[in-house]
Amino acid sequence: MPENLQVDAPTDFGKAIVQGKSYPLDAAQGNSVVGRFVGSMAQLIETMDGQSADPRRVPGPVFGDLRLIRPRLGQGGFKTLVREAYGKRCAITGHKIVPTLQAAHIVPVSKNGENRLDNGLLLRSDVHTMFDQGYLGVAPDLRLLVSPRLRSEFGNGDEFYSRAGDHIAVPQLTTDRPNREFLEWHTDTVFLAS
Repeated sequence: MPENLQVDAPTDFGKAIVQGKSYPLDAAQGNSVVGRFVGSMAQLIETMDGQSADPRRVPGPVFGDLRLIRPRLGQGGFKTLVREAYGKRCAITGHKIVPTLQAAHIVPVSKNGENRLDNGLLLRSDVHTMFDQGYLGVAPDLRLLVSPRLRSEFGNGDEFYSRAGDHIAVPQLTTDRPNREFLEWHTDTVFLAS
């Protein structure tokens, strides 16, 4: 680090101290050290990339280059089918604010899953993410599975642990309900593997 950007030790920092000295951040001395360090880092970043180094801002462009994508077809129709079959309610939480509800594939399209009603669950957006990442699952008998990782990694999940083992809400027509084989695939490949 350039000498002009180095942060001087606080005045009460003894020269004989090798390690272990600390300052509470709410104390004037601690705030001063942190403030000078952040300022020095901002100057260093500015000198490295020539851009403003406001530590509260992510520098750089907001948009990347234009790219062609291959759109997924049938996603809108799939969402409509699933939303109507589940009565516009999350299968796990009962949540009914439609803009936050998503049609989740049990077997993802990336794993050759299809836009079939029996391959879908209507889930609140955060529940959809947890389902896709294996924190939540649905057993073939339509009971909610909750991974212990939810508590061990994030220290929460009580909303879901209290529902573990409960039956999820499903469409009225038996043919529209989640396919047992798809649920087994998700349990074996995503939920248990995670």
